[in-house]
Amino acid sequence: MSIENEKPFVKRDESVYSREVQHIDNVPSSVKLANPLTGIPHDQVMEDASAFAKSHGLGHLEQEFRKGALVSQDPAAFESLTQLDEADKNVLRRELTHRWAQPVQLYYLVIMCSLSAAVQGMDESVINGANLFFPDQLGIPQSGPDASNNQWLLGLVNGAPYLCCGVISCWLSAPMNKYFGRRGTIFIAAFVSFVTCIWQGLTNTWWHLFIARLVLGFGIGPKSSTVPVYAAECAPPAIRGALVMMWQMWTAFGIMFGTVMSLAFFNVHDTHNVHGLNWRLMLGSAGVPALIIMSQVYLCPESPRWLIGKGRYDKAFESLMRLRKSPLQAARDLYYIHVLLEAEKEIQGSRNLFLELFTVPRNRRATLASSIVMFMQQFCGINVIAYYSSNIFSQAHFTNTQALIASWGYGMINWVFAFPAVWTIDTFGRRNLLLVSFPLMAIFLLLTGFAFYIPEEGHARIAVVALGIYLFAMAYSPGEGPVPFTYSAEAFPLYVRDVGMGLATSVLWFFNFVVAFTFPRLLGAFQPQGAFGWYAAWNVIGFVLVLLFLPETKALSLEELDQVFSVPTHVHAAYQLKALPHNIRKHIFRMDVEPLPPLYEHEGAVGEKYYAPGGSGHA
Repeated sequence: MSIENEKPFVKRDESVYSREVQHIDNVPSSVKLANPLTGIPHDQVMEDASAFAKSHGLGHLEQEFRKGALVSQDPAAFESLTQLDEADKNVLRRELTHRWAQPVQLYYLVIMCSLSAAVQGMDESVINGANLFFPDQLGIPQSGPDASNNQWLLGLVNGAPYLCCGVISCWLSAPMNKYFGRRGTIFIAAFVSFVTCIWQGLTNTWWHLFIARLVLGFGIGPKSSTVPVYAAECAPPAIRGALVMMWQMWTAFGIMFGTVMSLAFFNVHDTHNVHGLNWRLMLGSAGVPALIIMSQVYLCPESPRWLIGKGRYDKAFESLMRLRKSPLQAARDLYYIHVLLEAEKEIQGSRNLFLELFTVPRNRRATLASSIVMFMQQFCGINVIAYYSSNIFSQAHFTNTQALIASWGYGMINWVFAFPAVWTIDTFGRRNLLLVSFPLMAIFLLLTGFAFYIPEEGHARIAVVALGIYLFAMAYSPGEGPVPFTYSAEAFPLYVRDVGMGLATSVLWFFNFVVAFTFPRLLGAFQPQGAFGWYAAWNVIGFVLVLLFLPETKALSLEELDQVFSVPTHVHAAYQLKALPHNIRKHIFRMDVEPLPPLYEHEGAVGEKYYAPGGSGHA
């Protein structure tokens, strides 16, 4: 529904535009962070690089750093650099033309990050199958005289990890990364996940299970904040965006695999001294991949950016040599990360970056937009199905085995339909994906809810309930699935990106808890028809929020991002309200309509563009 890139370009009156769009003072800072080497003469760049290499124990690589510094000043112009020989240029050409031709060590790191995401998904979904068994055994049955109170308790137990993530553990990520590094934080988080998964299987009261799952949040929160950052800091720019997508994709795979574990242990019988062995094994199974991560993470190189931040430049170069194909690439990236960190320190000074998320208008609009997509990822209803699909299918009179098989089908669809987003997120756009998927999700949730009005006789209710949930997953996976993390990672200026992502992640996990906590009672009070109607309504609200408050961010330079988020909120909302009927007539009814004047002026901009640099934190 967005027309930011619509042709033909109709230029508006400059005075009108300048009255509507007020740019903020930190744009020069963003440009400086985009590339601190811009505008420095080549001779000075090489002299600075030589001094850097000698002062940090890398003098034997002086020539590589001189050439690497020149390349990092303008990566696209390496062909014109006479200081590079043909072998150097061939390395850089191949980097562009064969972007997936990377060292084995990098792919080893990618596998570890993907496994971390899968553990995340399993942590979220193994509770799904266990919900069929443990409430009765732990004294909180979901029917009977105390059903209302017990439904709240079930929600509290299921949502406990995400309460911890939203309130405490996500905020521990920064100090943990500071003191233990990226690998150390991932190791500690995986260790906590492993121990608490086993602990869950040893509990005998609902409150004991609640405590175990609350502590599990200390494994989920820091891991979810650290792994995407670690992957982004180690990956070369050409594949960094794809790696950010991998987090959501393999989290979906973990959700699917969690239901596989539920099916695998479903028919395990109790022993003479263990009651409820099947659900205990389900909850404990998520600990096995965490154990694999613990054994693997220290075989991967540490983040070069973290090592540089600690002044360990020699180790940072060794790390980059394991992650790049040549010393030239390693020297280029090391020197660039160094100058970028120095520029960040100069810009940050003693400013309160958290407060600037709200006091600086450009940051405030990015905070609003990222909070909307993170909040709506939970309130679109997806995790209701992730946690409670077995219960939902049981209410549709599936057998327990059929309910778990149907839940596995949902998990598989959720994973498979995440693949198209790898292509569509940068072509169709983040905003457009959401504007298309929210109405579809609302329709499919209503279909699922109204299916419970179908008489129980026969298989019609079962078929329509499963169809509605599967269609909902198909609409969710390429839209609200990958967009929130990708959007939040690019919406903030570089100097507040880590703080902004921390806040966005906290919003995500807190409302994850709210959904998990409230749904059992919601299902009991509203019945399935009302519960699904509730979340369908939230998808309609999500459509309106995205339409009014979410600018498009795909393929924009840093100045363009600053321009987009500098448009006053009321101006953006008013423009999109006018654009909505125009776009419906044009794109749905295929009518020939006059183009609207653009809201932004990127296409008429003159001057250099600066794009988000490599190795600088979030992709």
